[in-house]
Amino acid sequence: MEDKEIEMTGYTNPPPELNTIVEEPKQRKKSVSYGRRTSVVYARGVSVEASSGKKLVKNIQRADDLHSPSEEKVPIFRLNSIAKDPGTKAEGEEPERQQWDSPVEFLLSCISMSVGLGNVWRFPFTAYENGGGAFLIPYVLVLMFVGRPLYLLELGLGQFSSSGSVRVWDMAPAFGGVGYGQVLATGCVTTYYCSLIGLSIYYLGMSCYPTLPWTMCSETLGDPEQICIPSGGNKSEFVSCFGTNETLLNSTVCVKAPANLDNITEATTNVSVISSAEQFFRFGVLKEKSDISDGLGLPDPPLVGCLAVCWLLIYLSLRKGVSSSGKVAYFTAIFPYAVMLVMLVRGLTLPGAEKGLRFFFTPQWEKLASLKVWYAAVTQSFFSLSVGFGTLTTYSSYNKFRHNTNRDALIISFADTATSLLAGTIIFSILGHLAHELDLNVEEVVKSGAGLAFVSYPEVLAKFTFAPQLFAVLFFLMLITLGLGSAIGLFSAVTTTICDSFPDTNRKSIIKVCCAVGLAIGMFYVTPGGQIMLEMVDYYAGTLLILVLASLEVIAVNWIYGTNVLTRDLNFMLGTNLSIYWRFCWGVLCPILLPLLFCYALFTQAGVPNIPLPAQVFGGIIAVLGILVVPLHFVLSIIADEEGEFVQRLIATFKSGLLGQKVKELFRPNSAWGPTSIEERTNWQKCQETVGIYDWLPEFIRSKLRTEEQKNLVLL
Repeated sequence: MEDKEIEMTGYTNPPPELNTIVEEPKQRKKSVSYGRRTSVVYARGVSVEASSGKKLVKNIQRADDLHSPSEEKVPIFRLNSIAKDPGTKAEGEEPERQQWDSPVEFLLSCISMSVGLGNVWRFPFTAYENGGGAFLIPYVLVLMFVGRPLYLLELGLGQFSSSGSVRVWDMAPAFGGVGYGQVLATGCVTTYYCSLIGLSIYYLGMSCYPTLPWTMCSETLGDPEQICIPSGGNKSEFVSCFGTNETLLNSTVCVKAPANLDNITEATTNVSVISSAEQFFRFGVLKEKSDISDGLGLPDPPLVGCLAVCWLLIYLSLRKGVSSSGKVAYFTAIFPYAVMLVMLVRGLTLPGAEKGLRFFFTPQWEKLASLKVWYAAVTQSFFSLSVGFGTLTTYSSYNKFRHNTNRDALIISFADTATSLLAGTIIFSILGHLAHELDLNVEEVVKSGAGLAFVSYPEVLAKFTFAPQLFAVLFFLMLITLGLGSAIGLFSAVTTTICDSFPDTNRKSIIKVCCAVGLAIGMFYVTPGGQIMLEMVDYYAGTLLILVLASLEVIAVNWIYGTNVLTRDLNFMLGTNLSIYWRFCWGVLCPILLPLLFCYALFTQAGVPNIPLPAQVFGGIIAVLGILVVPLHFVLSIIADEEGEFVQRLIATFKSGLLGQKVKELFRPNSAWGPTSIEERTNWQKCQETVGIYDWLPEFIRSKLRTEEQKNLVLL
């Protein structure tokens, strides 16, 4: 066989000798073998022949194994490897995958998923807890240098490979467990997201009453020692306060009105004040209890019914895949903005609104030195944009290969930021009004958390003099659509992974089972102790676990697969030339910053919710299980081609003497990685041959790299 030159593709391992003869079959072979039930196996060729006749080495890391047979197979663990033998996949055949009916549906679906309760509910209370204006600066900076780059990264990977959050790891099989961990975290977050949608459905029903129930105080609800102030009431009508100059005591004393100064003694205690909206939410809807030592309590039947309606809507949206969810996005992405603009106008005209806006937009510069604020900005960015959950990868996998994802990422990230600021403006104008009515500081008005959405917003709805019920219906319908848009996107990542793993199972049946399981888990959130469970899952699954998995994701993609290789792939797909800004954010900033933030959260316990110890322990178990999926998947992939039980296969792998080789193979892209279209795959291979991964560097640096490469060749 005539010697052929092997052209380098830019990997960091030393290249083989130029005179090496590469034995290859005449036709590049890619097949999926299901001969064993324990694994899916992909045939791997070392090189392909380009149009120039040169041999193109796909992975220089394998150059030292060129003597191995070309039919070498690498095991990849899949969920369906433990189920059944679905048969053999034909040569060159690619699985059919749905596509969006139009690019607009994809854009609106991403906006609907990213612009959701994370903006209207979570952003305002995160800003509220972290100093208002002091939070905005790190939030915007994090969006620019972490959120937006990771958004394009996940969209690009899904579209490039037409793969969901699990199969996309064909580029670095050792990290396939990250995809499964994301499915676990996403499933947990979706369950509590749906509980918030259920609350919105409940409030939607209550909005039809002749008098909005949260505008009135009830003597049967809450702590009898608390003074409830109805909507529109003035604190001075219900509470009498006496200053130190009147009582000769060391502090101001507030008691229930009317009160006589002669009755004020050193034993007199201050009464606590609560608005009627907060009383209705905490004691009328949630039946809240802070002590769960005797259990969470029984699910509330009306809330269970609302939760069931939510899961039914999700099933109807997902049963036909993206063809149905894409149509839903036209409503869920556009309608909320109309309602929010109405709320904005009303909020800005309320007495005392400027007090809340000053708190929101005035930075407290000393807080910028607090790592807690920066950590909160990163976690909010992840939650708001849905980065790290695997949903973006899943959504973009239904795109056409040449779709302009870069443009969509820019539009969506700016829309997300603008919506967060809009929601914050509405919330803090209302908080300023409540502070004015209750004669409190803005930071003391309401308890942070879900209360900001279900206390502050209803409070301003009651201020509408014309048809408050109509505006209440529109607002809670908006919250439902916002929540559904995000929940559909999050849950589609879970169902897509399961459907991809079991392609022979009816899609509707899988979605039915998943929705039923989600409803069963959601029962915990509609108990009297449900808000404790919500805070637990929000932190341990929606924040801590996602931060770990996102750290592993960016390290694997940029330091194992390679930032320069990734950028070349995306440049080929998008027909553009991504700037050094993307390379810096992907290859340097994110892989360093995210693990550091996780270590900060772990050692300082930043953001840990104030919940009972048993709930914290249970939340920690969820996070640990999600993290352990990654090493477990790695081990299963190593032993996948052995027979027997787990321990037997593990021992057989050690005895085979091939452990090191198998580990090395798992850190290299397998033959399934790349565009699924045969035409695009061929063009991609030509691009690998003609475009160097260092072509973006200045000429003098490239010349030095070429010199070093020649020295290495001489040494070989």
